[in-house]
Amino acid sequence: MNSQHLNNSINEVSRAIGRTWPLYSFVTSNPLSGYEKSAFGEALEKAGKLLKANILPDVSLFRQAWESGDINNEALIDNLAENGFFESPELCLELFENHSKKEIENEYHQVDLIMAKWLAAFMDEGLAEWQMPGRKKGFYKAWRDLARYDNDFNVSRTSDIPETSAQAIEESLHGFSRDEYSRIFMSHLAALPGWTGYIKHRVEANTSWQQNFPISLQDYLGVRFWICKHLNLQILPLDLKTSGNRRIAEMQLIWLKTWEQTWQKTLVQTLKKSNSSKTKQKKKPDAQLVFCIDTRSELIRRHVEAAGNYETYGYAGFFGIAMDYTDLKDGMLRKSCPPIVESAYKVSEIPQKNRETDALQLQKKNQVSGFQDYFLTRMKNMLPSAFGYVEGTGVLYGVSMLARTLTPGFLYRKSSGRRFQQESLCETDMIKNSTNRGLQMISLEEKAGIVRSAFNLMGWKEFAPLVVFAGHGSHTANNAFGSSLDCGACAASPGRNNARMIAKLANLKEVRELLAAEYNILIPGNTVFVGAEHNTTTDEIELFDAQVPESHFEQLENLKKNLRRARETATRDRLRTKDKGVQLSDIKANNWSETRPEWGLAKNAGFIIGPRELTKNSNLDSRCFLHSYNWESDKEGTALEGIMQGPMVVTQWINNHYYFSSVDNEVFGGDSKITHNITGRFGVVKGNGGDLKMGLPLQSLNKTDTEMYHQPLRLSVLIQAPEKRISDILLRNENLKQLLDNEWIYLLVMDPTEENRVKRYSRNMDWQPVIEKAEVNAAKSTISEMELVN
Repeated sequence: MNSQHLNNSINEVSRAIGRTWPLYSFVTSNPLSGYEKSAFGEALEKAGKLLKANILPDVSLFRQAWESGDINNEALIDNLAENGFFESPELCLELFENHSKKEIENEYHQVDLIMAKWLAAFMDEGLAEWQMPGRKKGFYKAWRDLARYDNDFNVSRTSDIPETSAQAIEESLHGFSRDEYSRIFMSHLAALPGWTGYIKHRVEANTSWQQNFPISLQDYLGVRFWICKHLNLQILPLDLKTSGNRRIAEMQLIWLKTWEQTWQKTLVQTLKKSNSSKTKQKKKPDAQLVFCIDTRSELIRRHVEAAGNYETYGYAGFFGIAMDYTDLKDGMLRKSCPPIVESAYKVSEIPQKNRETDALQLQKKNQVSGFQDYFLTRMKNMLPSAFGYVEGTGVLYGVSMLARTLTPGFLYRKSSGRRFQQESLCETDMIKNSTNRGLQMISLEEKAGIVRSAFNLMGWKEFAPLVVFAGHGSHTANNAFGSSLDCGACAASPGRNNARMIAKLANLKEVRELLAAEYNILIPGNTVFVGAEHNTTTDEIELFDAQVPESHFEQLENLKKNLRRARETATRDRLRTKDKGVQLSDIKANNWSETRPEWGLAKNAGFIIGPRELTKNSNLDSRCFLHSYNWESDKEGTALEGIMQGPMVVTQWINNHYYFSSVDNEVFGGDSKITHNITGRFGVVKGNGGDLKMGLPLQSLNKTDTEMYHQPLRLSVLIQAPEKRISDILLRNENLKQLLDNEWIYLLVMDPTEENRVKRYSRNMDWQPVIEKAEVNAAKSTISEMELVN
């Protein structure tokens, strides 16, 4: 097998391994994305066997859901019987208990330990003070040069090791048939899916670390196979017999589907009940606020609307700008749009007019601060200075630790004024993401297109005097997975810079003139757009209003006052406290011992695409993504198609990430934070080594070690639009239809042309009612009785 053929074979097999994202941009994604062309149940069987993992909820989770009524008992019995199972729910749980995951001996344990050690050394991204020599040569060659110094190998000469990874693989697999190659490749890549997933990420993203210190899956397997051959370790995977468990897995899948159907019916009944109540006649709002579709926005939107005469909208938090952002504070370029979207623009900071001197001073201050941090880190980590440094600064660090432990909320409030100093002095500037300077200017049509796309997707035509685009970010202390709490649509970066950029574009006179002339989008002269950030840990909304004209000062101050009021009620609601919600949220944001500063997107289960009137009167308990959409203004279905192709796929990634992290936290998740160790600045391992953790920690999913908070349900998407429009979109997009046919995602349509009757998509364009007519009539009767009482 020549080198190119070998590399192609490895890449083909590696599709079954998901990408592992670094801590500084921890994107939630489907770890089994390579299986999405297979039916969900079939994919689970293959992945469970390969990764030796649980792929369906544990019996304890099913028991909690069934006992609490989240799994409807009658529906469960009916669904089991329809599939030929006549065991009672109690007996099912006993069977699940007897077949719960058992520890399987890892035939690759010894080679895994050795590989993890070498990978951590080679892939380090600046944490280690002493770097592995020869990294510029690439992983295989650097390892080969140093292997004779490793006591695990007992190799006296470098020449005893094959010169290339391809030769190492060929020699190590000599005697195995070509048919066995794929099975061997797959099992060894799956043995450390966190590390191999991160190799995939570095290669596919072509990061600067990858460019300087290249590594490939072929190099990884070359080292691994040579070690196995040299130490006489297992190469061919053991043949695990799982056929006896298939019947149990089929029953568990029925339980999961019933759980999901129960939740879907509850959602539909909630929306039906909500829309039956009378709404007040609309008047022009004092302000309109656009939040990310993130589930955490659902709560703050309710409280903002209750605080004043305001309208809220939902839109993917990168606000349609496929950009990378260069931070003035550290000069790093970070992706700030969905991972599945290629960045078209680069956004950076430029001083506001007449603030150039202040901005320059801030930049110098950041440089000094950055050097101080670097210097102090070197002093702490370097062997010659470490002991003296600790001796000399121990008292200062002790005082700092005491203050952070006893008064985290006070310190957070004290520093809050400095948090957005950069945004008050600078404005965002955008160029094309191209190395060719002749192509860097952005046309007026492109600028207007970004703004127009946002308004079209949301079905937005009328504008208030103040329009706020609120991106979101999170504030936590001592949290390795902190970026997972930022905006998923911005590749785990805060969304404030996208919000500031779209506000700037919408304020441009020439953009408004083009929108009016070409697209009949009329933005009143007195409408001002403002960027903002919603802090999801504290529910504080910071407005970047340095350039708002004096004519809007009174309205702006009134909005700020009401946003503070909304924060007070929202934090009390979210933290389940009668008072002091703001103070408690400040403490959680800055408490370095806090294992759960906020829940993130835990409990996500639904994605609703429709007008705000559809959900405004409902408390959805932060379980739904909400995207604004008006079916009547989207005559051709183009806006809906864009939402289904983009945000719907991204939310499915998020949902699957939470699902798999919940069903097997050890394999797919991050395990407990108690044993976390950061390696290489990019990842976490458990204890002193082993596989790289690729998912969310246990504390982000569970109330306790045994009691769940996140319910592992597949995403249910509900769209208010004519059924035919959605069917036409699916027929044009085979990838979307495939996700639905294979049951990676559920789709429900609320058809406004049929009295908002809700149907669920079934395979091959079949639509089935979610709630039968009898249930609808019963719900209407209950609603009527409640209205009479009220």
